[in-house]
Amino acid sequence: MRILHVINSLSFGGAEKLIVDSLPYYREKNEIVDLLVLKRNEEKHQFAIDDTVQYLGIRNYYNPLIILKLIPYLKKYDIVHLHLFPTLYWAVIAKLLIFSKKPKLIFTEHSTYNKRRDNRILSVADRIIYKKLDFIGCISEATLINLKSHLRNKVKNIAVINNGIDLNKFHNFKEIKPLDIFEPDSFVVIQISSFREQKDQKTLIRAIKLLPEQIKLLLVGDGKLKNENEELVDSLQIKDRVKFLGIRNDILELINYSNVCVLSSNHEGFGLAILEGMALKKASIASDIDGVNEILKGYGLVFEKNNEMELANLILHLYECEDFRNKIAKQCFERSKQYDIREMVSKYSNIYKYVYER
Repeated sequence: MRILHVINSLSFGGAEKLIVDSLPYYREKNEIVDLLVLKRNEEKHQFAIDDTVQYLGIRNYYNPLIILKLIPYLKKYDIVHLHLFPTLYWAVIAKLLIFSKKPKLIFTEHSTYNKRRDNRILSVADRIIYKKLDFIGCISEATLINLKSHLRNKVKNIAVINNGIDLNKFHNFKEIKPLDIFEPDSFVVIQISSFREQKDQKTLIRAIKLLPEQIKLLLVGDGKLKNENEELVDSLQIKDRVKFLGIRNDILELINYSNVCVLSSNHEGFGLAILEGMALKKASIASDIDGVNEILKGYGLVFEKNNEMELANLILHLYECEDFRNKIAKQCFERSKQYDIREMVSKYSNIYKYVYER
């Protein structure tokens, strides 16, 4: 089988990182596995990627002309695995325009919510597009439930296939050179996420303002709302306690340097960033939202989304009680063992074989 993964770009994000990390394992199980990226990101990104990646060279991945450019690629492969919108739409339409051998289309649903679901016309379009897929993998139970509801339960080939991380890399991580970002006696909280409305770093920033001076914050990532968050830090007069690190390649080192990992999102399909903190034995806190709470609830700590007071109180408890922090960290670490990227790859490889033979 010839397999092609297709995604919008390789910018900073969970879906993008998942693909890059999983490609070597897909190639272990399948003869030919390639990656096609619609838009080449000129800016620095977090991923070390080899030179086998193909780029469509599009400046704007919402351009419908992508459909015509996709057709020659789709003809070459037996299985095309799609990620994110609008890649999903363009590939489905491109397949309809192919009159020779058509590839099977697999799609991974990465989120519990998107704005299309609030638009009547796009909701109808979604139901048409998703019915053309040969299989839909949902990264969490909540993602599955929400998608089936949105599609009015009119799709059949759909199942939960949880995301995963390279557990060996995290569990065997050894610090080479300690970082020196804050004062040695600082208690460091970290959030790794792009600066979008969904991620709600502002709630975390407001929580830091409520906490003792020794508690500091690292924000890793980039995005259109970064400046707004920097302005909030300035207005709260905590600039010396919050550092914006941008896009980094030393994510494991930064997590290891920190005491607590946080994900303050308004909605998530899974929460890969918080799982990485758990796998490095860090006490982890996240919003009590669908998707993330499947991973964290009962192991780490959850708070009501947008509630900076509750978040601040959880961080303070971890700061003041080392035994409690160690207990939560241990629980998080044990939970992380259930999400190995090899298991995810194995399940999708079986799906490839099933839809191809069918």
